[in-house]
Amino acid sequence: MVQKLGTIKRLLKASEKIFKKYNEHPFILGIQEGTLDKNRFRYYIIQDYLYLEDFAKTFAIGVAKAKSHKTSNLFAKYVSVINGEMNVHSGYLARLGITSEEILNTPRSFKNLSYTSYMLRVAYEESEAEILAAILPCTYSYEKIAKTIVKNNPESINNSFYGDWIKSYSCENYAKENQILIKEINDLTKDYKEEKLKHLEDIFINCSLYELDFWEMAWTASII
Repeated sequence: MVQKLGTIKRLLKASEKIFKKYNEHPFILGIQEGTLDKNRFRYYIIQDYLYLEDFAKTFAIGVAKAKSHKTSNLFAKYVSVINGEMNVHSGYLARLGITSEEILNTPRSFKNLSYTSYMLRVAYEESEAEILAAILPCTYSYEKIAKTIVKNNPESINNSFYGDWIKSYSCENYAKENQILIKEINDLTKDYKEEKLKHLEDIFINCSLYELDFWEMAWTASII
């Protein structure tokens, strides 16, 4: 049975083609080669900052939904872990001259709003494992994207502008945090029957597609 291999392997297998498309996307290729227009990245950073606000709420709902102290503490830990990712963004906000006022006055894009609304709906309506299935496409895809960038272009981490972003998501500390989430979803779903596993798969695929849409949004948005 697929479940014996671990739920995450099933989810990643189901979304394999989507994950492959991330590193083929022109936005990611631009980061990899250091050629991405900084105005495009500027737009992305603002939208991603807004996204992370709702991402943190998803973890917070997980705290309330958790059925054990172990899982509750895990979700609570990741609400604060996001502050580290916010620090990465804050560094770029400063470098790009983005003010708090500009962020407050910037509406979420339609695709951003659609993504976070779906993720929050899963959080409010479902259980811990389903929340993790909605969260992991973001956290794990960033690790895979950054590591693939480094594999394709080892010098990318030395880029004066994009290097910090690449290093943040390709580092081992970031990977270790993902492994904690992966172990948790595997543990929570070890007795899941096929129907519930298929539902998890649907959530994971949907959020993986939203991740691809996010890159496309950042690439095609007007930057004038």
